[in-house]
Amino acid sequence: MRLFRWLLKQPVPKQIERYSRFSPSPLSIKQFLDFGRDNACEKTSYMFLRKELPVRLANTMREVNLLPDNLLNRPSVGLVQSWYMQSFLELLEYENKSPEDPQVLDNFLQVLIKVRNRHNDVVPTMAQGVIEYKEKFGFDPFISTNIQYFLDRFYTNRISFRMLINQHTLLFGGDTNPVHPKHIGSIDPTCNVADVVKNSMRATVELYEDRKEGYPAVKTLVTLGKEDLSIKISDLGGGVPLRKIDRLFNYMYSTAPRPSLEPTRAAPLAGFGYGLPISRLYARYFQGDLKLYSMEGVGTDAVIYLKALSSESFERLPVFNKSAWRHYKTTPEADDWSNPSSEPRDASKYKAKQDKIKTNRTF
Repeated sequence: MRLFRWLLKQPVPKQIERYSRFSPSPLSIKQFLDFGRDNACEKTSYMFLRKELPVRLANTMREVNLLPDNLLNRPSVGLVQSWYMQSFLELLEYENKSPEDPQVLDNFLQVLIKVRNRHNDVVPTMAQGVIEYKEKFGFDPFISTNIQYFLDRFYTNRISFRMLINQHTLLFGGDTNPVHPKHIGSIDPTCNVADVVKNSMRATVELYEDRKEGYPAVKTLVTLGKEDLSIKISDLGGGVPLRKIDRLFNYMYSTAPRPSLEPTRAAPLAGFGYGLPISRLYARYFQGDLKLYSMEGVGTDAVIYLKALSSESFERLPVFNKSAWRHYKTTPEADDWSNPSSEPRDASKYKAKQDKIKTNRTF
């Protein structure tokens, strides 16, 4: 335990620095499916994960250290860092252990389950840290941009990390869900799209709860093209003003009431207002996207784009490199577009002032 605390206090432990020099190896949905269908080999999975998981952890751990000190000093953020460090050290123990030993494979699987459970509350705990920071230090546009950039990458990394762990534990741990026997690891080849309409249904119900005629329909359109599988969900829930669309995906702009984090149970993710930004990350994870098109006073179209071919649905993974480092260090420049003032600008006064300056220069 003392060694762990000492490592956590070091600027960049050598092993983290070494593993962060490697770029993550993105996999496609087709690779996940093919490996799970065709007599999946536990040894092969073990040899890949014992290197790949530390690489993904190290890349995101290096990036965490670039956050503002005032955010890093929040207790919730420190807790998340300790989880990542502990998981990284536990995985390193298998760096050179032989896959030919069945006990090694079994122990590795148990470690993966422990790591996965340890990281269950990463999203709400990190969100708590952001809330603590915002309440104490207020809102700064430049820092907010960096936090948005970081959290998109951090949560994407977590999605990919859990994807790899879930595939291994479900394929080789014997805990396949009997309710979904056709699942290949954690992948459902016959996924039900119904869950994605919940936001539209809720907005419609809230707007028309007193309407005697009932609720207007929430319409869904699914199209399959040569490149994209597109899902459009349309509601008449009142819509959102244009200026607020981007804020719906911003972690610092959440208008949801602050949830309480109890030590013994996970806080609901919805309480942080993270539903849309996290949903967009899941769509982007395999090269898709989630976009909103809204008309204030009418309703909203949410369009989910996914790759039509599983062979083109590669993981979209953050990489820690000079480009990422530069993003945190670049000083923001002045806006080069006009900003509306509180009062109309009197152009005649400006012209008179300029004429006076010219006259003074003449004399």
